[in-house]
Amino acid sequence: MSTITQTDVLTGLAEVLEEVSGVTADKVTREATFQDDLEVDSLTMVEVVVACEERFGIRIPDEALENLRTVGDAIDYITGQIETVGA
Repeated sequence: MSTITQTDVLTGLAEVLEEVSGVTADKVTREATFQDDLEVDSLTMVEVVVACEERFGIRIPDEALENLRTVGDAIDYITGQIETVGA
């Protein structure tokens, strides 16, 4: 199995955000907050989560969603889930 890097997840997340909410990839940085910097509201965030679950083959429960405030939080969570599933 190939190892997915945090850079791969960042790229994938940027593509998902652009597809779902129209956020341009250059705005998607580890430090960017979904709500304030990227203007992703809670409804759109649900769409982002569903798209990420499909893209990365993972599950993001609602309680985890509450802790995903920045792109970096999401990258770390997704990477951790991929490693767990792949282990």
